[in-house]
Amino acid sequence: MAKAQFHKHQRVYVKPVGSWAVVEKVVPHWTKGLNEPLRIFYDVGLGREFDAEELQLEDPLTDKASATMGNWRVMRGRNKWQPAEDCTHHPLPGTYPIIVTGETDWGGWRVPGAEYDLDPHKVERQARLIAAAPRFMELAKRLSDWASKSGEDLGTDLADLAKSARALLVHVESE
Repeated sequence: MAKAQFHKHQRVYVKPVGSWAVVEKVVPHWTKGLNEPLRIFYDVGLGREFDAEELQLEDPLTDKASATMGNWRVMRGRNKWQPAEDCTHHPLPGTYPIIVTGETDWGGWRVPGAEYDLDPHKVERQARLIAAAPRFMELAKRLSDWASKSGEDLGTDLADLAKSARALLVHVESE
């Protein structure tokens, strides 16, 4: 049985082509009688589907936020409470977002099905925001550090932004 190693909208390096691309579609290949797909391919908009061995993630060591807080990402879960035909107004019918905050694919945040059905576009946006939170924290930290090193050379607008970034960091890191 196969498990998806990449998700939609994830940036990957396509080894056979030698360039970066974004996963446009995860394509499972099913076999009758099995609960999980036999193989999974990825459509990255380059004319054919690629296997997971042909794709490579960005180097997590270059992303400081990923190194400190982990690899947060949005995965798709199968909607067990509603068939895809009944939820055609959802952005991706038959699935819902799962925000994974650890190295394994089972930990993280999920939204109740009834709440997702009320406003699926809002929940999708919230899922992307939660997954991007470590990068936002790193950006706020870098802005705050840069402002403290620059001293009084900042304009009032930039000083206010740096002050807001510092306040945000203090709020998140306090217990």
